[in-house]
Amino acid sequence: MRKSLWIMSALLVVIALLVSACAAPAAPAPAGGEAAATEAAGGEAAAGCESKDPVTLQLKWVAQAQFAGYYAAQGEGFYDDECLEITINPGGPDIVPEQVVAGGQADFGINFVPSLLSAREQGTNLVNIAQVFERSAMREISWKDTGIESPADLAGKKVAVWFGGNEFELLATLAKYGIDKDTGVELIQQPFDMNLLIERQVDAAAAMTYNELAQVLETPDKDGNLYTLDQLNVIDFNAEGTAMLQDGVFVTEEWLADAANQDIASRFLRASFKGWMFCRDNVDKCVDYVLEQGPALPRGHQTWMMNEVNKLIWPSTAGIGQMDAALFEQTAGIAQQYGIIANPPGEGAYVTDYAAAALEGIDGDTMGADYQPVEVTLTAGGQ
Repeated sequence: MRKSLWIMSALLVVIALLVSACAAPAAPAPAGGEAAATEAAGGEAAAGCESKDPVTLQLKWVAQAQFAGYYAAQGEGFYDDECLEITINPGGPDIVPEQVVAGGQADFGINFVPSLLSAREQGTNLVNIAQVFERSAMREISWKDTGIESPADLAGKKVAVWFGGNEFELLATLAKYGIDKDTGVELIQQPFDMNLLIERQVDAAAAMTYNELAQVLETPDKDGNLYTLDQLNVIDFNAEGTAMLQDGVFVTEEWLADAANQDIASRFLRASFKGWMFCRDNVDKCVDYVLEQGPALPRGHQTWMMNEVNKLIWPSTAGIGQMDAALFEQTAGIAQQYGIIANPPGEGAYVTDYAAAALEGIDGDTMGADYQPVEVTLTAGGQ
């Protein structure tokens, strides 16, 4: 009996040692502290965060699906995964993201690239670190019965466009077709609605694919039927080679000079890119995240917007967030041609290192195939 107990005890000790040996020891933390650990884990190290780095993003406009990728990254915990505590500030008509970031009220900003170039020339040291939208959403639209099938047909017509920096794609297109902007066409300052076109006070009007185009399609005609796309002609500035880059992510050069912020920049972009990838594959859920912000635009309109915004990003030619040098030069050239900037922007207006580092830490298709839109039902007034 005593011998059997001794043997049993010995066996239990051996079993315990074997179990202990099979348990994988915790991997040593990489050199370089918390930031390096996060980088080594490809952005999946949230569980090891002793604390999160607070960051603030300033949007160009109010909460809408134009920015759904950032809200999705927040809602899905992608910023948490990168040890970041994100605050997303909506924009508005009186908010200039460049000024907010330059003044230190936000770390990251979103705006059109020409606005960034103008701010740089005026002495604000901003730098684009990721170009999320690869295509322009700006269009010039008209009714089919006006016969405006190409930009050449705008000659002699009443053409509405938003001024204050939104008119330059149209002006570059007119110049391409030899139409003098002062004598060859009547330019009309367009309010921020589509009433001039709907009421046929102008022959053509500006529209963003993700917003104003939907506004037209949400309007009933005299018989109470909604207008349809086949009743419209659409001039696409991307196809004309006169498009300018829009929503890009920027920071100040001073902020980026700090090595700790360089790591934060890559982590922020990694989480944001994952958010946009999520919205490519989960349109309805991303619309939910936007609607949680309490915007005035209803679900149908926001779903249309999400579809159209996805088309501006996907497919990505080199991976989401990578600047296309040729499109940057095209944007800068048009900006200089029409006086947004007096001189070429020179080196330093954009960098690609941080977006490239962010892509290296992402599993999945960061380029994407042609986006397949979901079905959208628009209703009168967008309700």
